[in-house]
Amino acid sequence: MTQIAINRPCPPRRRFGLSLLWDALSLHRQRRTLARLDTRALEDIGITREQAEAEAARPLWDAPEFWQK
Repeated sequence: MTQIAINRPCPPRRRFGLSLLWDALSLHRQRRTLARLDTRALEDIGITREQAEAEAARPLWDAPEFWQK
């Protein structure tokens, strides 16, 4: 079997278009779902009602830091 080694890493792909829109819609759905969880479910994931409401109230463009990379 032949192996090919690349000496330089591939540059990160820029995010644009539909993938960015898809991620934004996914984030919106996740935050909406988080806001609807009951107290027991929030305890299971280890956050308080106030933390869940604060996260759900964040604007759409306030995405997690790992999206910025």
